[in-house]
Amino acid sequence: MHRTHFFLPLLLSLSLTAANAQTPKHRTENVVLVTLDGMRWQEVFGGADTSLFRQSKHYYADQAALRKEFGQGTAVQRRQALMPFLWGTVAKQGQLHGNRDAGSLVNVTNNQWFSYPGYNEILTGAADNARIHSNDPLPNPNVSVLEWLNQQPAFRGQVAAFGSWDVYPAILNAKRSGLPVNAGMEPVPGPGLSPQELLLNEMLPTTPSPFGTERLDSFTDQYAQAYLKRKKPRVLYIGFGDTDEFAHAGEYGAYLHAAHYTDEFLRQLWDYLQSDPQYKGKTTLLITTDHGRGAAAAEKWRSHGADIPGADQIWMAALGPDTPASGEARTGQLYQNQVAATLAQLLGLNYAPTPATGKPVGSVAGSGSRK
Repeated sequence: MHRTHFFLPLLLSLSLTAANAQTPKHRTENVVLVTLDGMRWQEVFGGADTSLFRQSKHYYADQAALRKEFGQGTAVQRRQALMPFLWGTVAKQGQLHGNRDAGSLVNVTNNQWFSYPGYNEILTGAADNARIHSNDPLPNPNVSVLEWLNQQPAFRGQVAAFGSWDVYPAILNAKRSGLPVNAGMEPVPGPGLSPQELLLNEMLPTTPSPFGTERLDSFTDQYAQAYLKRKKPRVLYIGFGDTDEFAHAGEYGAYLHAAHYTDEFLRQLWDYLQSDPQYKGKTTLLITTDHGRGAAAAEKWRSHGADIPGADQIWMAALGPDTPASGEARTGQLYQNQVAATLAQLLGLNYAPTPATGKPVGSVAGSGSRK
């Protein structure tokens, strides 16, 4: 009996020590979420569809040049040519989900299949079909994970958003949330702006956008990276839009080039994050899209919406210190409403404001929440 009393505390102590030793340390302290509006999973995982090269009228109409740059070899070779950072870095060091041909499925849960409902689902963690059913710039009644994070003491004043589409201030309800949201043709407000930001503010109104009040992604990229370097936020959202706009215009060559240069934006962003002591080894990059598009064979690749089969099919990717490097997923079903909770869990927080909120993606968040 005396021996049992002696060994029981010792065994418990050893068990706890072993359990603690086996639990990996959670390292993510910052998250950058990036969306590529309307970027089809078909091109992400299969590269350029050469049958669509002829659908380029005003931009990149040289089919031979398109074929040389993006249309060579197998689907694997074409996707690497189209998005070299995604396949050269993210696929090797992180995860990609949504290759339906391989058995990995990612879908939206809203029944609208276009932008505002998609961004609402990504950013709040739940579809709202009753109230979010148009792209009108109406203030979002739902609280986003960004607004929620900004209310937490550790993240207050450390969250920001940049987007090409001028509806983002409504989607994130900037007036209510108090989040800094820069989008559309609005310059970044001062004071304390860097020379780069001042130059961008001068150039923006004198650079006409083919998309009207939606600015070109090059401005969004440069604004976001300048803010990142100057303000060092812990959570940053960047919403790119060129892929969707060029697809709607039926400009397949421009759509491909937009995917390609956005991939380069991501590479430059990641390189900076790995060069700055605040972010290096402590930052996770999440990448996804708001909706899919129709099939090329049915000439529906330009469009999306509830009447377009396949427009609910999306993809997502993750790269960071807590995300196992499992590469391209070949099984499983994920949903758009899981992004918000995954972002929060990567930061050690549980985000579940409503019963409809999607659960975190365990394979992405790694060791899970700390609080």
